[in-house]
Amino acid sequence: MMYFIAELLGTFMLVLLGDAVVANVSLNKTGMKGAGSIQITFAWGLAVMLPAFIFGSASGAHLNPALSIAFAVGGLLDASLLPQYIGGQFLGAFLGAVVVYLLYKKHFDETPEVATQRGVFCTAPAIRSVGFNLLSEIVGTFVLVFAILGVPAAAPAGVNNLLVFGIIVSIGMSLGGLTGYAINPARDLGPRIAYAVLPFRDKDADWGYAWIPVIGPIVGAIIAMLLFQGLQGIEGFFPG
Repeated sequence: MMYFIAELLGTFMLVLLGDAVVANVSLNKTGMKGAGSIQITFAWGLAVMLPAFIFGSASGAHLNPALSIAFAVGGLLDASLLPQYIGGQFLGAFLGAVVVYLLYKKHFDETPEVATQRGVFCTAPAIRSVGFNLLSEIVGTFVLVFAILGVPAAAPAGVNNLLVFGIIVSIGMSLGGLTGYAINPARDLGPRIAYAVLPFRDKDADWGYAWIPVIGPIVGAIIAMLLFQGLQGIEGFFPG
């Protein structure tokens, strides 16, 4: 139960802060309307880093089903714990999105564009192309997981969380313009479900695209784990 609660609270904070910055920048009549992609990218990095510091000792602060699944595949997480991890992550993401809606309800009312409303909650491709969109999510999550695995074990406590901030910001600034860099099934699907059930007058959850930010990150994370462990088998490849 500890893992479920830690992942729920951590992912709740991640989505609360992450979706809220998109709302703050994109919805009408907010104090930071139009601040732009740089603010969004940095804020998402912070949204991952802060709960990582808080809940890292409790569950490892995966906050991402793709990462948890990859860790189970690599033998770094007992597979029997996956329901706790993934259940907490999806529920936390859903609840975080609901709170963002409640906080920004007046601003959603002032912003009738369906795509802008949906964009607060979940990702969408800049150019819709199944193959390229899927590849973008695979590559982005590969970089995320491979970089996390590559953090030296001897790094001082807390440095790994600062590096994760850098990883998220780097991925966002380099690849984020393609699909919105979900790189996390819970971060996208949990809020997408929240958007679908919340009382928007007009809405389109874009379910035809929704599978890409779920499957792509899982595939990318598993590839990263298998490659990293394969390279670990080469003596001296990852010294220290």
